[in-house]
Amino acid sequence: MTSDPMAAPADGRTPASADEDAGKSPASRTDDIPVSFDERTILTTLLDYTRDTVHAKCAGIAEQDARRAPLPGSPLMTISGLVSHLRWVEYGWLEAILLGEEDHSPGTGEDPDREMRIAVEIPIAQLLAEYESSCARYRELVASLDLDTPSKGKMRWRTEPVTLRWILFHLIEETARHNGHIDILREMADGVTGT
Repeated sequence: MTSDPMAAPADGRTPASADEDAGKSPASRTDDIPVSFDERTILTTLLDYTRDTVHAKCAGIAEQDARRAPLPGSPLMTISGLVSHLRWVEYGWLEAILLGEEDHSPGTGEDPDREMRIAVEIPIAQLLAEYESSCARYRELVASLDLDTPSKGKMRWRTEPVTLRWILFHLIEETARHNGHIDILREMADGVTGT
């Protein structure tokens, strides 16, 4: 096994080129130690760290490996699908639930996991670029709001609003959990570990 995320796979598969790969190298990743220890800085630093980890774990992956679903019981569990899912999870929580805007995510009542299903038709570099772009937009949104800002959108399972603070905690948890999935899928695909 190799621990170099940019090394060519031994079986001849071609990793995404540096021009195509929107992934960040581990060296360019946000540090998980905040510059100050106030609550907002801790939350936003950890969220940025988990977001950057998505890019680091995807750096140099071959297209076919990003689209591969190796778990028989989880046919939607692909690296491409997880990157797409993370993008749309942030959209759902920050735009649809926090701001109360109309939900334009790809999921439907009949196909709630559609963002994972359609991701295998989109190049991984494009998925990562779209994720990074939406993260930049949400970084600005979060900076403009108080942590106690209540959600305005409807949630299916509760009537009381949640706060921006809770949403940030949840996004850290969800992104970190899916980074673990990406880590396992990446090792299964081409042996890359530890990014």
